[in-house]
Amino acid sequence: MNAITPQTTGLSRRGFLKASAAVGGGLLISFTLPDLMRGAQAAEAGSFAPNAYVRIDHEGRIFLTIQPVEMGQGTYTSMPALIAEELEVGLDQVTIEHAPADDRRYANPMLGFQVTGGSTSVPANWTPLREAGAAARMLLVAAAAQRWGVPADACQAQRGEVLHPASGRRLGYGELVDAAAKLPLPETLPLKEPKDFKLIGTPAKRTDSPDKVNGKALFGIDVRPEGMKVAAIMLCPVVGGSLDSVDPAPAMAVRGVHQVLRTDNSVAVVAEHMGAARKGLAALQIEWNGGANAQVSSAQMLEEIKAASRQPGALARSEGDVEAALAKATRKIEATYQVPFLAHACLEPVNCTVHVRKDACDLWLGTQVPARAKAVAAQLTGLPEEAVQVHNHLIGGGFGRRLDVDFVADAVKIAKQVDYPLKVIWSREEDTRHSTLRPFHYNHLSVGLDEQNRPIAWTHRVTGGSILARWLPARFTNNVDGDAVRDACGPYAFPNLAVHYVRHEPPSGILPAFWRGVGHTQNAFMVEGLLDEVIQLVEADPFEYRYPLLQQHPRALRVLELLREKSAWDTPLEPGRGRGLALTHCFGTFAAQVAEVTVSPSGEVKVDKVTSVVDCGIAINPDSVVAQMQGGTIFGLTAALFGDITFKDGRVEQGNFDSYRMLRINEAPLLETHVVVSEESPGGLGEVPTVLIAPAVVNAIFAATGKRLRRLPIDPQELRTV
Repeated sequence: MNAITPQTTGLSRRGFLKASAAVGGGLLISFTLPDLMRGAQAAEAGSFAPNAYVRIDHEGRIFLTIQPVEMGQGTYTSMPALIAEELEVGLDQVTIEHAPADDRRYANPMLGFQVTGGSTSVPANWTPLREAGAAARMLLVAAAAQRWGVPADACQAQRGEVLHPASGRRLGYGELVDAAAKLPLPETLPLKEPKDFKLIGTPAKRTDSPDKVNGKALFGIDVRPEGMKVAAIMLCPVVGGSLDSVDPAPAMAVRGVHQVLRTDNSVAVVAEHMGAARKGLAALQIEWNGGANAQVSSAQMLEEIKAASRQPGALARSEGDVEAALAKATRKIEATYQVPFLAHACLEPVNCTVHVRKDACDLWLGTQVPARAKAVAAQLTGLPEEAVQVHNHLIGGGFGRRLDVDFVADAVKIAKQVDYPLKVIWSREEDTRHSTLRPFHYNHLSVGLDEQNRPIAWTHRVTGGSILARWLPARFTNNVDGDAVRDACGPYAFPNLAVHYVRHEPPSGILPAFWRGVGHTQNAFMVEGLLDEVIQLVEADPFEYRYPLLQQHPRALRVLELLREKSAWDTPLEPGRGRGLALTHCFGTFAAQVAEVTVSPSGEVKVDKVTSVVDCGIAINPDSVVAQMQGGTIFGLTAALFGDITFKDGRVEQGNFDSYRMLRINEAPLLETHVVVSEESPGGLGEVPTVLIAPAVVNAIFAATGKRLRRLPIDPQELRTV
């Protein structure tokens, strides 16, 4: 998720960092990243409200409290590397402490509130964390030099100690923290040059992996506070529907069941363990009221969005004179592309453990927005926010699903009815059928070519539900959803272009939501697809045709040049096989993929190999870059081949992985990733491959079959030749 335009401020370094004594003794470096909450600070008469800390105690232990939560992307390895690099310690010497729920103190610096998403963790913290590490190191060195009566530049830091090579003296960081906390911050904070990095850019083992392998790692679904019971939940199968009645007797007859609880649109069975809760829930005869959505279907929604897409919409971007350019174009191609609703299918289904008391409330879960979880619990319980404590845990897959707190609200409503901690767990089926969804989009595109077959005009009319209008209304401006129109003309330089947005909401109860890669995932599929249509029409080479359109992006050109070499693009393939190219510039990263596919006479698509080249700037941990490209490619390929949430009679038709298919291991392609060595500041990465894979595969399918697919998921029936 990166739905919000990054912001910057003119905050000075001395307003950014602060050194002080930690509670109980030690050195505390507090900082804003940079602080987007200056108004709140001013309201506190100039008080300093930091949103992250580096703390060193008397034993020399280093603690880093950070805002981003670990959900598989490697945050708990990359963040300490930034501190450790400048502090001259090893990764093994830094302990991660997750930030408490607090929008004011722990705002994501690029997004303005406490959130993990948008591939922002590394870009947002790249400079601030290194500067915090440098400040701590310089203060510790200065404290040692002062004690020894020598110049600071005669000392050096190494593995948690300050050394004086000339005399052989050394002091551990823990011995220096009290003195360091009393010193003024350095006026300047010189940072290492990339050539001097010891940790950054060096492959490192994930610090969170051992406990995930040995079972010690705690996810939200693993917590067991004392006295806890478990609840299985069922929501009204019709989206937006409600509960009419339920007889609890059949569930209460199941051994281990304690209670049957209800809300306005759900029933929950409370038991000693999940098996009994599920069995009790299955025994119930529940009367639901489907309401206005009882007849809603995918076919109906398709006709409605088609009609809406013919409207002109709000202007999101305009350059040059599109109408004049189209009027003099020698060729014009028009196309409609569509992408379906998608659920997130996190490995760990959504869950939340809640303990509501008269004067306090505790939440145990994994969430990308802890402050939002805190706020909704406070609202529903009537407690002040300071009485609500969020215990955030490792997340077993976020992908944008846990940017919403609907499941938290449901859990709190149920837990209010008991006096013990209650873990509310959604089954896989409930999680799929009541997931927030990537929006269904139906888009019109056109391109005009000149006599040399170069594009002189580009239009893209985006039609679909608005995530921002629901999730962050302040950023839905001028009737344009900024996320929905991302990448609507790609990274290419078209001399004349126009992008419009038509807001068309699905029926009430269907919640448009961020999905890994967000607006880029829909528009890159369409832009790269239409551009490939042009290239095939004019019989050009997909690499060569793109080069003139990317002269303003030399990094993109380098990515393409390396990809052409590594993918064996110019090597012929046998009939029935094809290669397809896709390029993106998103989240500050340039990347491209070539997919090789085989299409059988029955229309079945087998993706044989995917070659990726990525320039994400400086790679903090190159191993994580490769892992992200691999995992994201599989995630995106699963959606391209199988992802489709459909509705009949107001109900989602998919449930478990039998009907909402995942890519199986025998279906996985060979994945080859090449990382461009760069000294640019890091970009985001976790969502990049999900943007690329669908258009690369669809373009490869055209190369193999001559058939152009303009909608997802890929339908073998459209490719069948026998």
